[in-house]
Amino acid sequence: MSSRILVTRSIPESALRLLESVGDVRLCSQSRAMTPAELHEAVHGAEAVVTMLHDRIDGEVIDAAGPSLRVVANVAVGYDNVDVPALDRRGVLLTNTPGVLTDATADLTFGLLLMATRRLAEGERLIRSGIPWAWNFSFMLGSGLQGKTLGIVGMGQIGRAVARRARAFGMEVVYTARNRVESEVERELDASFLPLSRLLRDSDVVSLHCPLTESTRHLIDGAALSDMKSSAVLLNTSRGAVVDERALARALRDGTIGGAGLDVFENEPAVEPELLELDNVVMVPHLGSATAETRTAMAELAARNVVGVLDGSGPVSPVNG
Repeated sequence: MSSRILVTRSIPESALRLLESVGDVRLCSQSRAMTPAELHEAVHGAEAVVTMLHDRIDGEVIDAAGPSLRVVANVAVGYDNVDVPALDRRGVLLTNTPGVLTDATADLTFGLLLMATRRLAEGERLIRSGIPWAWNFSFMLGSGLQGKTLGIVGMGQIGRAVARRARAFGMEVVYTARNRVESEVERELDASFLPLSRLLRDSDVVSLHCPLTESTRHLIDGAALSDMKSSAVLLNTSRGAVVDERALARALRDGTIGGAGLDVFENEPAVEPELLELDNVVMVPHLGSATAETRTAMAELAARNVVGVLDGSGPVSPVNG
């Protein structure tokens, strides 16, 4: 009997073909996240589930799938949407999609940085508004990046890719992380390790690239924002809940920090309403990996993980097990 594979959202055809080579695929093609009830019903009897970052995979979902479930393939690098201990208790593998979205997310991070520091979103809104404008020496002045300090929180693959781009822009790089990176990596990036409190005080730009865990939830809260320079820019392309959005809105409104660029939000797709009223924050709807090439590569890696588990050759990028 063919293995049953559930895919919770539409994915590229090339990834579907890989999955179809090892089982019968049920594709949930709705454009929104499945409700818990829909997911519980759809997952019953599945041996493999291909999930997206907004699918909450907890013990109830795993129980709804039943004893046949062998692998959850999350189409994301982060897996804060998955209860890993619950999978471990039931002997179910979890896989993710590291590496393939590194450059796309780093590029997007720098796009947000340029939008925030050069006031590009404000300028674009001005043009579209039809309000008359005229060039002069003080018109919509932003700030340059050369000689400024970029503080990176989380020096994984994406953090390192952002550091390389920062060096090309003439920025100094400092970082903090749970573990200090190898000395050869520090030399390559010309990056210095600092504790978080010092990094916040010294950096002109703070860019978040850490996973969402209990220790990083609201890592950037009101106190952390108060430690930053009044001219500093905060970037978040990791997970929304790493930042206390209400505290960030207050800090931007009151001039505690100078600006922000956000790709992720605490309660996606909802956004803290006060942020929508501020000109010194630029926001995009979770586009970090949103290139055709990257999203295809992510889906294909998730599919290869499923194939490896079901045909016995082993997953490509396991998280547990």
